Amino acid sequence: MTVDAIACCASLAAPTISDDEAAATAELFRALADPARVKIVNQLANASEPVCACEIVPALGLAQPTVSHHLKKLTDAGLLEREQRGKWAFFSLNADALRTLASVADLKEVCC
Repeated sequence: MTVDAIACCASLAAPTISDDEAAATAELFRALADPARVKIVNQLANASEPVCACEIVPALGLAQPTVSHHLKKLTDAGLLEREQRGKWAFFSLNADALRTLASVADLKEVCC
């Protein structure tokens, strides 16, 4: 999934959702369907600047290759921005993707 795919996600409260929108929306949620990835997004949401991958590894308590796998999944889904600085990779949240995620999951108009 790419940022372009995120753009075609539909709100879960939409009157109807096309097959393509349903597939793109499912991919977005699939990218977040792991507790480690949710923790990564949480860590980055609370950071004031891009975070080095080397800081994410100890925060999760997972092996570096595992954290790299999760970072790649989130980046491929368009949720993270990756910036290479020398041999280190720094990550931040993709603001456009997070706005899309917020609107996709916004069900307050139809419930409660």
